[in-house]
Amino acid sequence: MTSLRSRLLILVTGVLLLAGLGTGVVLHAADRAEQANKPQAGGPAVSTGRLTLDQKSRLTFVNAAAGPHRTAVASVPSTDPGAGRTASDLKCARFYAAAGTGVCLQSVPGVLKQSNRALLLDADLRTVHTYALAGTPSRARVSPSGRFAAWTVFVSGESYASAFFSTRTSILDTRTMRLIPSLETFSIVLDGKPYRASDVNFWGVTFASDDDTFYATLNTANKTYLVRGSVSERKVTTLVENVECPSLSPDGTRVAFKKRVLSRTALWHEYVLDLKTLKETALAERHSVDDQATWLDNDTLAYALPTEGKVGSSDLWSVPANGKGSPRLLIAGASSPAPL
Repeated sequence: MTSLRSRLLILVTGVLLLAGLGTGVVLHAADRAEQANKPQAGGPAVSTGRLTLDQKSRLTFVNAAAGPHRTAVASVPSTDPGAGRTASDLKCARFYAAAGTGVCLQSVPGVLKQSNRALLLDADLRTVHTYALAGTPSRARVSPSGRFAAWTVFVSGESYASAFFSTRTSILDTRTMRLIPSLETFSIVLDGKPYRASDVNFWGVTFASDDDTFYATLNTANKTYLVRGSVSERKVTTLVENVECPSLSPDGTRVAFKKRVLSRTALWHEYVLDLKTLKETALAERHSVDDQATWLDNDTLAYALPTEGKVGSSDLWSVPANGKGSPRLLIAGASSPAPL
């Protein structure tokens, strides 16, 4: 009996210690978040206002600047990205929008585990539907017509640089609300032959304007491929190797992507691939870009880079898509750009 009581006492003590440790971690994270939510001198002007996804000539993004609007979806005029920011009440880890439809990926820390979800949004940023996510938000996209939304999460590992990571990519038909939970159910044609493997991962979906075709990254056997897929046929076909996080140009002729420049490292450079000739053009950005670039127009790309000297913050940069020119700072303290 004494032995049983001892074991129970040890078990209860262990549970309390773990609960205390978990609570401490959460409180520490909350304290850091509270500090980041305080305005800082010299930061950008951010004000609360009405933000809709059917506004023209606006650039939306997730505000990363310190202050009460940190992680809120915000917007600036496309012609004046340095102007004061209009922030909404919606907060996201990842965001994208097109044709009056938006998708917001959220991640909320908890004592035992974080809570992750995807919100399908209407033009007024109201939640139309909520979907539980199996892991940490990574990528989000909406098709040009607003018909489809896609998102990728990490279900193990925390970055594409990890030695062991697994992703899950979903596609939602916003008209029928039919959800394809995982692209891993799609058939694969690799190098002209049917292919199946247990290590298949997909991420970085980007949609064409025909409401069926999409491009994405396929990872298998320690290789990455650009694949062209069909939602209706539930099938993907490989095109070229060493392509990650593709982004289709507005005219549908080119794909911007990050290319690993040193095997098994977290070093990527941005390129543009001509889909007709498969010719690659290296862009002027020489920093390692771990992001899914966004086309601001047919000539210019935007992407996030970590803010120098600030852990957990990022800035938006832009660069010409023809490989010429030089990168320029687009919006300090921002991520997830989506031109309206």
